[in-house]
Amino acid sequence: MIVGLTGGIGSGKSAAANFFQNEGINVIDADSLSRDAIEKGTPGFDSIVQCFGSKIIDSDGSIDRAYLRKEVFVDDKKKKTLESIIHPLVGDLMLKKIAASKSPYSIIMVPLIFETKSMSNYNRILVIDCDPNLQLERASLRDDNSQEQIQKIMDSQCSREERISIANDIIPNNDSLENLKIRSIAMHKFYLNLC
Repeated sequence: MIVGLTGGIGSGKSAAANFFQNEGINVIDADSLSRDAIEKGTPGFDSIVQCFGSKIIDSDGSIDRAYLRKEVFVDDKKKKTLESIIHPLVGDLMLKKIAASKSPYSIIMVPLIFETKSMSNYNRILVIDCDPNLQLERASLRDDNSQEQIQKIMDSQCSREERISIANDIIPNNDSLENLKIRSIAMHKFYLNLC
């Protein structure tokens, strides 16, 4: 069984994923794979530099992800170009990780399931749901971004209602980390029963 774990920025996806991982579940992070796909020396790196130019190369010779993020968030055409390069590469890496998995089910942590219309890639979709004001607060405390930048990222993602509309399962995360852990472990037991 493949579970797509999603939620908006600052919703608590990573924290929930860690709780599943601590229970021995294989968790695949799509964001991490997208970083791997554009490492220096990869075809993804070459394609991005070819499309966006050398201005996106950092002083250490790698892609300046913060600069690239700012470029694509203000230009939809550039965003689509970037996605057309990265998504197929991430898909290939994901299939390899799923094939190598030894746990009863696998979780793929993907922030943009609704936006990429990739619902059919998963047996179940688990949404970590969070009040938008709390998302903004958590993400700006965690990331090195202003609340304005976090709000732009939130605005570029689907709405809370859209995300919930594709969910098979929902874990609310509007309170403590301890409660998120309790809910995540309960969901893990539910998934084991499904397997």
